[in-house]
Amino acid sequence: MWIGAPLDEASRFGSWWVRAVSGAIGRHWHARLVIIGSVAVCAGWISAPPQAPPDIEAVMTRVGARVAEYHRRAQRVMCVEQSTVQPIQSNWAPDGFSRTVESELRVESEAADGDTPPTARVIREIRRINGRAPRERDKKDRSGCTDPNPLSPEPLAFLLPGHRDEYRFTSLRNGREKDRAALVVDFMSTNRTSRPELVEDERGHDDCFDWSGPLATRGRVWVDAFTHEVLRVDRRIDGPVDVRVPWRLQRRYNLAPWVVIERDDQTMRYEAVAFRDPDEVMLLPESSESLTVLRGGLQSTRRTETFSSYRRFLTEGRVVKDP
Repeated sequence: MWIGAPLDEASRFGSWWVRAVSGAIGRHWHARLVIIGSVAVCAGWISAPPQAPPDIEAVMTRVGARVAEYHRRAQRVMCVEQSTVQPIQSNWAPDGFSRTVESELRVESEAADGDTPPTARVIREIRRINGRAPRERDKKDRSGCTDPNPLSPEPLAFLLPGHRDEYRFTSLRNGREKDRAALVVDFMSTNRTSRPELVEDERGHDDCFDWSGPLATRGRVWVDAFTHEVLRVDRRIDGPVDVRVPWRLQRRYNLAPWVVIERDDQTMRYEAVAFRDPDEVMLLPESSESLTVLRGGLQSTRRTETFSSYRRFLTEGRVVKDP
């Protein structure tokens, strides 16, 4: 049996993504001068006052503002997403054939509701499945269980001010990501209790499941040290986690009362994409890798997603591709 593509990817980046399917210096005086000079330099280093670390709340406020700006600008961009899901065994070895889905992807913003700010969402249009055009049966067939959802929340939405109460940002330090100076922020979900329940696939795929309910997560965010744009996000569950299986699903699918999520990890990376006429550089998704290891009759999977062929829509209706 399979765990399918997440019904709510932002909550999965808040509740998590997964879907399952069953189953020598010269002379002495010169040396002395060099040593004295070195000591003087070191003394200068020692006497310099330590640099105070940046305030984590101030950093996250700037990060939230940059994410909001990213959502606004990303609505003018489209790309091609290629998602490959490989079933794996308990030792992570391949278990059968992989499935690759190519989609056209864009970001849209939902209308604001009163005091609630607009929410960005990802919209996908599937173009190819394993190299062929989509078929009507892909919408319900078991093999389509892990296909990406046509509509899902944008993954960075959890960093917006409206979601700040849902997460604790616990530590901040200097680091690097792809040779760029970065600030590294550790975080965890505010709710530390996991009580997920197994549910049937909302899209109606045969023998396909998801889970709903609170799921404690933690992770790490790398942001550019100067611009505070997101460079990378790592996320994982506080596992292993028991998923309760309702009696109705136990009887219908011959499942045990509990399914165990051993691991559910994801890493998402961003890269600079340059556009011309007019010139503009945006940090946009580059890749996403996730690993889901399950026990109790559901299929473990490894998912790899890449994003390419970026195009930008201008206000006058022109489309500009990245070089």
